[in-house]
Amino acid sequence: MRTTVLKKIVGLFTLLLLMLVTTYADAASPTLQTAKKEAEAKGYIFYATHDEIVAMAKKEGKLRVDNRLSRPNFKPLINAFQQKYPFVTDIQVEELQGPEAYQRFLLEIKSGRAKGDVVLVGLDAAEEYMAYLVKYDILGMANHAVLKIHPQMVHPVKRNSIGVLSTVSLVVYNKKLISDDKVPAKWEDFLKPEFKGKKFTTDILPFGVAPLVPAWGLERTLDFARKIATQQPAWGRGNTRITAAVLAGEYPLYLGSTYTAVKRAMDKDPTGSLSYKIIEPVPTRIVDDATGILQTADHPHVALLWLEFLASPEGQEIIDKYEPLRASVLSPISAAAQVTRGKKLSAVDWNHVDKFDGYMDNIFAAFGFPKAGK
Repeated sequence: MRTTVLKKIVGLFTLLLLMLVTTYADAASPTLQTAKKEAEAKGYIFYATHDEIVAMAKKEGKLRVDNRLSRPNFKPLINAFQQKYPFVTDIQVEELQGPEAYQRFLLEIKSGRAKGDVVLVGLDAAEEYMAYLVKYDILGMANHAVLKIHPQMVHPVKRNSIGVLSTVSLVVYNKKLISDDKVPAKWEDFLKPEFKGKKFTTDILPFGVAPLVPAWGLERTLDFARKIATQQPAWGRGNTRITAAVLAGEYPLYLGSTYTAVKRAMDKDPTGSLSYKIIEPVPTRIVDDATGILQTADHPHVALLWLEFLASPEGQEIIDKYEPLRASVLSPISAAAQVTRGKKLSAVDWNHVDKFDGYMDNIFAAFGFPKAGK
């Protein structure tokens, strides 16, 4: 009896000692300490262990979030986060959608009236936003596994904001109007004579064409846009609306829908007539949002844990379920990663997000729509 108890005590002591040694080794790792010193020399905040972040978060216990996710995500994300960190007893999440909302919030930040911890960064004004974010070296901590975040989700230069959503563009078609073998297999197939004269539809705002720039370059993409215009497609507006029109049989093909919109429509399609095709290079907005922590945040360490949670397999699974299908292509479990696996992407990553509005404007002009007053 005594021998058994003694063995248990020795085993428990050994386990505790091993945990302490591991923690100390992580904290004392020369490369980790070097990264910490280099980050701090540049004005960044860098924690050597995850436990440090959790310990400070326990003193805060609250969180205020502005985000781009839709409301069905809120409760599942909050419940899962609180299950992981039960000391966070008060979480308030607000939805922020659209360029006008982002600009209004940016003005509030500049005037010092903005409240909150986690804030959505408008990609079209990312440089302005990021000046008001806490200088956490999220990238450095991700690279050293202090924070379990895929490093490519983090802004490679600013280092203090992350993107957890992605969008994949594709071709959607109605199988009752066009057979699978007639659907374009490459983007240039849309320029064939048989697709001229309202034989397909596309959005006047080129969300499906602009993401081709990373793979093709701007000039080739503009040339493609001009040729698309000469095909005289049926112009539409609104991804969900145009996808619904294809389902209704108004058009056989839609160049530039999204995986999210198509799957939503397919789930509501009792006829089974709607389908899609992935064409390479796959236009993929790898970074389709940006989130950071406000300098004036009252609960910055809880906020840091929240960003990590959004990027985690658990957080990404919830986003895919309730957004739906908007989780990052960088997350191996995401629907976007699975549908594009093994395919060549045209990736709108951090190097392109601040230029994306410019790509859109140039391609819109290449479509050749009449100017106002003409």
